Amino acid sequence: MSAWVPVIGLEVHVQLATDTKLFCGCLSRFGAEPNTLTCPVCTGQPGALPVLNERALELAVRAALALGCAVADWSKFDRKNYFYCDLPKGYQISQYDRPLCTGGTGGGIRLSSGRLVRLNRIHMEEDAGKAIHDRGPRTLVDLNRAGVPLIEAVSEADLASAAQAYEYLTALKEVLEYAGVSDCDMEKGSLRCDVNVSVHPEGEGWRTKVEVKNLNSFRNVEAAIEYEIRRQVAAYEGGDPARYPVQETRLFDAQAGVTRSMRGKEDESDYRYFPEPDLPPFHVDAAFRARQAALLPEMPKAKRRRYQEELGLSEYDAGVLTAARDVASFFEAVAARTGRAKEAANWVSNSILAGLSDAAVEAATIADLPFGPEALAEVLELVERGTITKTAGRQVVAHMLAAGGEPAAIVAELGLEQVQDSGRIEEWCRAALAGKDRIALDVKAGNLKALGAAIGSVMKLSGGSADPEVVRETLLRIIREEL
Repeated sequence: MSAWVPVIGLEVHVQLATDTKLFCGCLSRFGAEPNTLTCPVCTGQPGALPVLNERALELAVRAALALGCAVADWSKFDRKNYFYCDLPKGYQISQYDRPLCTGGTGGGIRLSSGRLVRLNRIHMEEDAGKAIHDRGPRTLVDLNRAGVPLIEAVSEADLASAAQAYEYLTALKEVLEYAGVSDCDMEKGSLRCDVNVSVHPEGEGWRTKVEVKNLNSFRNVEAAIEYEIRRQVAAYEGGDPARYPVQETRLFDAQAGVTRSMRGKEDESDYRYFPEPDLPPFHVDAAFRARQAALLPEMPKAKRRRYQEELGLSEYDAGVLTAARDVASFFEAVAARTGRAKEAANWVSNSILAGLSDAAVEAATIADLPFGPEALAEVLELVERGTITKTAGRQVVAHMLAAGGEPAAIVAELGLEQVQDSGRIEEWCRAALAGKDRIALDVKAGNLKALGAAIGSVMKLSGGSADPEVVRETLLRIIREEL
C-alpha cells in the first residue's frame, strides 16, 4: 500500500483562573473536600438561575487575543444535552453555533517547522463534576468541579504526527500561562486534551476519525496518538472491513500504552443543542477587547527573539528562560540590576533552575523560592567585586535555595569571603603540589592545562575561598623557580 497519512486535531479544555465558578458564586478551588463547593445553581436545582462570571469572560477574550483569534461581537450560550452521573443538570451550558471566537485569518500556533496549526474556535463552557470509579464497588461523584469555567480551544486537523501535537500543546500552554488565563496545571485538571485521529493512504480522502478522551499529560497525548496511528493502520492493512476503525470515543491506558473503546461517538444531533433560555446573548464591544489586549504581556516567541537579538543570548538559553513567565520575569530582574544579561542567564539556568530539582529544596518552581531576584543579583555583584569566587557564589545560592537568607550574611556565616593573602595561598599551593612531580614536569614542558588539577586541589583546601588568579600565579612561580 502507499504511505499512510495521519490526520490529527486537538480539543484542549483549559480551566480559567477565576476565584468563582462560571455561573454562580461558589469557589473554584482544587483539593477541597468532596461536594463542599456547591450551590443550587451548579447542582442544577429547580428555579436556580445562572449569571455569567465577568472575570471568566475577560480571561476567555484575553486567551483569544493572545492566540490571534477573532472575537465575536455577539455570542450566546447553548444547552448541550447528555446524561452522565457527574452532570447534575442533565445538560452542560456550552456554546454551539455562535462561539465567543473563531480562528479568524491567523489564529493558531506556528510550529518550529513553519507549519501553522489553525484554531477553528474557542468557546466557553462549564465543567462537569468528577466521577470516581476506584473507591470500591460503587461509583462516587464529586460536584466541586461542576460549573468551573472552561474554554475549549479546538484546532483544525492540521497536525500530522505525535511530535507535532506535543510541540503544539507546549506552545499553547506557554501562551495561555503568559496571558494569565490559566495555571495550566495538568495534575490539577486545569488543562485536559481530547485527540481526534484518523489515517488514510496518501492521495486519498480522509477516513473515519477516532476520539481519545481526557488525556492529562503531553506525554500521554503523544503516546496515545502514536498507538492509535499504529492500530488504525494495522486494521486497514488487515483487509477485514469488519475490523476497520469506527467512529467512537476511546480512553488511553497509560500503564499498558494502549487505547480502549469507551463508547460510540455521538454526533452533534445527539446532543440536541438549543439556546440556553436563562442566559441572554452577550455583546463584547471594541472597548472591552481593547482593555484585555492592553493587559497582554510580551508573548514567549517575541521574548525569545528579543533575548537573542538584544541581549545576545543563545537560542537554547532564550528557550530555557522563556519557558515559564515567572522564570523570564526573575531573569529580567537580575539582568536589569546587574547589567550583565549573559551572566544572569547562566546563574538562573545553571544554579537556580538546576537547583530546584534538588531533593533538599522545598520550592517546586521559581515562584516558590524563599528569596527574590535581588538576592541572586547581590550574589553576582559579590562575585564581580571579587568578594567571593564563583565556586563560593554557587555555595551561597545552594544555601539560599535550601534555607533562604541574605547573601552577605551567608558569606560571613560560611566563611566564604575570598582569600587573597599570599602567605595562606602559598601554603595551600605547596600542599597541593606535594608529591605531584608529574604536574610540575608537564607544566615545565609547556602543558599549562596540567595546572588545573593543582588549582582544583587548592580550591578544595581553601573551601573555595582562595582567589583563583592568585592561586594560578603562585603555582606557576613555585613550579618554575623551585621544582
